[in-house]
Amino acid sequence: MARSITSQRLAAGVQIIGPIRSLYWWWGFLRDEQEWQLVIKTTHALFAALENHIKANHSYVTPEIIAVKIAAGSDDYLGWIRTETERTDAS
Repeated sequence: MARSITSQRLAAGVQIIGPIRSLYWWWGFLRDEQEWQLVIKTTHALFAALENHIKANHSYVTPEIIAVKIAAGSDDYLGWIRTETERTDAS
């Protein structure tokens, strides 16, 4: 998933965290599962396309897809995210 997200320029980069242990309710049952969390660096403009990509390629019916608003960040780092998500493989 992380590779397809970055190769399609839906994100400038992805961190893979895990395995992690997740406990959650699903269809009335408490689940205890091993999962991997992706921290995806993208722009607001790409969120819908990224969400569609994850839903189309994830094994879960309802994968966790949330956006965290950036209150502040390094101009260089935020610029890198913008540049890399706007770039094409030819540029």
